[in-house]
Amino acid sequence: MRILVLNGPNLGRIDLRDSAIYGDMNFVALKNLIVEAGKEMNLECDVRQSDSEVEMISWLHEAAEENLPVVINPAAFTHYSYAIRDAADMVSAPLIEVHLSNPMSREEFRHTSVISGVANGTIAGFGPDSYRLALIAISRMAK
Repeated sequence: MRILVLNGPNLGRIDLRDSAIYGDMNFVALKNLIVEAGKEMNLECDVRQSDSEVEMISWLHEAAEENLPVVINPAAFTHYSYAIRDAADMVSAPLIEVHLSNPMSREEFRHTSVISGVANGTIAGFGPDSYRLALIAISRMAK
């Protein structure tokens, strides 16, 4: 089964961000971890990252058209992008929101997710394992 794993702004540069929050893994290592975790579950993970809201919306439209499950880390878009929320709402296959950190333990503006309301679930605060847990959930939901 093919799954889109979508990553929002600044995740392509996580190695330059606060390692206490985001860890010390760069995006290539994170991508490799996701792809390998997927292989262990017989999932083909198409891992993408963009700082562009337009591109994220296009990818969600692709998932909706092709009935593809989605793991999405919307990053900063989490808190304000109703356009991404509306595109995510069109995805009929399972959609799991993930975060490396726990937004609820951070600044107050991060406590609101406009994506959570249209996701099947949210996994946050487990670092890269948040993606692994999301893949487990999707593989079970798809059966």
